[in-house]
This record gives sequence, C-alpha cells and structure tokens, in this order.
Amino acid sequence: MNDTELMVLPLVVRIERSAPPERTDALETAAMAVLSLLDDPGEWAGEVHAWESTGKIRKVVRRARGAEWRRAIALPGRTLGHRTAEVRVHPPVPLDDWPRDLARLQVSGTELVDTGEPGSITTGVPVLWENPSLAMSAGKAMAQAGHAAQLAWWASGPAERAAWRSAGLAVHVRTAGRDDFAAKVAAGLPVVRDAGFTEIEPGSCTFVAEAPWRYGRLARS
Repeated sequence: MNDTELMVLPLVVRIERSAPPERTDALETAAMAVLSLLDDPGEWAGEVHAWESTGKIRKVVRRARGAEWRRAIALPGRTLGHRTAEVRVHPPVPLDDWPRDLARLQVSGTELVDTGEPGSITTGVPVLWENPSLAMSAGKAMAQAGHAAQLAWWASGPAERAAWRSAGLAVHVRTAGRDDFAAKVAAGLPVVRDAGFTEIEPGSCTFVAEAPWRYGRLARS
C-alpha cells in the first residue's frame, strides 16, 4: 500500500428494526469513534497514517442489523456505544478493496430521527454544528460529523488534545441557526466542505467544529 492510494474510513452503525438509535446519538457516536481511532490507532497506525497522508479524509457509513452486525464486529475494528447508538469504526481500507462483509452492507436506509430534544450542552465539550440549510441522511451526516471532529483534532494542540482525552473525547452535535452557522464559518472555525460525492453539492459547508479552547492552527478541509 502506498501513501497516495485513495483510502476510506469505514463506519458501521447498528440499526435494528425494533430499536433504531436516535439521530443525534448516532452522529455523536460516529464522531467519537473517529476521534478514538485518531487518538489511539493501535495496531492500525500504518493504515491511519496512510489514510491521513493522502490529504483526504473520506468516510463511508453503512448500516447493519442482526447477523450483519455480528459479522461486522468480527472484523478488525473498534465499537463505541453512546446512549442509544452503537458504531463500529474499522481501519482505513483502499476505496476499491473493502472487506467482503463490509462491502455487502447497505449505505442507504439510515434515515434516523430524534424522538425528543437533545440534552443540554455540557460546558467544556466541543460542539459540532450542523448546517440547517442542508438535507442529509443520517448516514451522510454521521460521516460529516466525523470529518468535523477530525478537523478539530488536527487543529488542536497537545494540551487541548489531553483535555479532550480526559473528557472521554466527548462531543455534542447540534443543528445551528442559519445566521449563527454563517457566523461560525466566517469566524474561521474548522469547517467541513463536502467533496460532493453524494447527496449535496460540492463545496457545501456541512459542519463547523467549535471547541472551548482556541485552535492552535488552521484545520485542513
């Protein structure tokens, strides 16, 4: 594998028919799963380095239930549970060479909803703000939330990362007001600009990451 090969980070969300996760929980769990891998890649350090070295941070979210989920968690990866959601992050793979049991999973069908209002925002926890002007499936939004968390991680220094780590790499995901989202983009916070592969127009600003600390350097997007 060479450092310029196009790679993708696979994420699998568990969606059982009888108990689908809340949308916000799924987005937060995806972001935290990405952060977990960035903070401690463990035996997959080589794959993570090769993926980051391409300058692209492409992620694909697929869904699984029942036997599909059991096959997914049998593959190398890390599962994160958060409130109603379970997400498994797998080490990056070449775009055209997914493990068979992951490649068989569906991308569509992640139209999750929140049945209640998300809880209050905890002081000291970064917030990933979703653009209220875009219509994204939960799977698409999960990938975008993961991008936002990654940009925030890249832009944070060692002390900020240590504080984040001590807080369990927690994030909040919320939908911003239209004017507030535009103001956060203009303020120079890490912003995700979508490549336009699916659902939305290329260059669309999907998420902004706002942390309780000052970012040490401009995040890549």
